[in-house]
Parts: sequence; structure tokens; C-alpha cells
Amino acid sequence: MTPLRRAASQRFLGGYRLWVRARSKAFSVLAGPGFGAFGRRTVVQTPVRIEGERRMRLGSDVFIGADSWLHVVGDPDGPVAIEVGDGTSIVGHCVLSAAQSVRLGERVLLARGVYISDHSHERGDAGRAVLDQGVGDVAPVAIGDGAWLGENVVVCPGVTIGARAVVGANSVVTSDVPDGAVAVGAPARVLGAAAPATR
Repeated sequence: MTPLRRAASQRFLGGYRLWVRARSKAFSVLAGPGFGAFGRRTVVQTPVRIEGERRMRLGSDVFIGADSWLHVVGDPDGPVAIEVGDGTSIVGHCVLSAAQSVRLGERVLLARGVYISDHSHERGDAGRAVLDQGVGDVAPVAIGDGAWLGENVVVCPGVTIGARAVVGANSVVTSDVPDGAVAVGAPARVLGAAAPATR
């Protein structure tokens, strides 16, 4: 590749990145007032799917990457169901789905494809499609400050993941993970002792 073509390509890519940032910022400024709370410098990247925004609180300096789905089930005027703490980064292609309560602390990191839900589908009637049976097994989910969930992690209803905990890629978390611990597998198992807190 000639230096001229490389320079032209770099200028094009720089312009593209600037356009993506500007589009996401414009969307965030226009959409933000529709949320229960929407912090300063928070950016929601498009395309995004949002349902039940009045029951969502996003802190300051939050980033939600493209192709994510923020979903609240039930009364659009009910209490806050999804809360995302300051400085949390949701890389993209993630799902936060709440019927009651999904709470992410401050400076949480979600890699691509993370799925967090405080409910599952009812399935008690074998004669009906699962799709037609509504939701059940509702129990709040909490992710502690500074936790990191790897790519394609699934967090099930009723789970608490402690502060600074790490959950390995492709894990399915069905029970609590202590502060500072590392958990991997499907279902996820805690490995070793919790790491000490640092100041």
C-alpha cells in the first residue's frame, strides 16, 4: 500500500470514529431525559433496544455499547428496576432484563454478550408454548462495585456477584459469588480464596 493510500485510509477511519462518537452523543443527549435518571457524560451507543426507560437509572460516566438491550418487564411507571452505577462500562451486545431489580454497582465491566436477568420464563404448562406463559422465578440481581464479567456470561435470577469479583467467559452464574472471588464454568464455581481489597 502506498503512503498516500494509507494516509487517506487513516483519515477516513478517523472521520468514521468521530461520526460514531457524535451520533452516540447526540442520541444520548436526546434520549437521556426519558430515563428515570441519566448521568452526566453517559453515552448509549446506537443501535440499541430500550424498553421501560422510565424505570432505569444510569449513573454518570456510564458507557453502553452498541447492539445492547435494556428491558424492563411490567408497569412502565413502577419503581426503578434497572440501575447502573457511575463509571460502569457495558462493552456491547449485552442484555439487562428486569421485572423487579437488576443493579450494577460502580465501575463494573461487562464484556460482549453478557446476559443478566432477574426472571425466567414460566414453563409449568406442557400444553402451551413457553412464550405464552409469562415470566416467573423473579428474584433481584446485584453486581458489586468493580466486578468484571467476561464474554458471554449469563447471570441468573437471585444472584449476587460481589465487589471486584471476576466471572470467566461463557460462565453461567446460578449462585452467589463472594467479593473479590474468581468464578468459572457452567454452572459457575468459585475458584480459590477471595482477593484482598486494595485502597
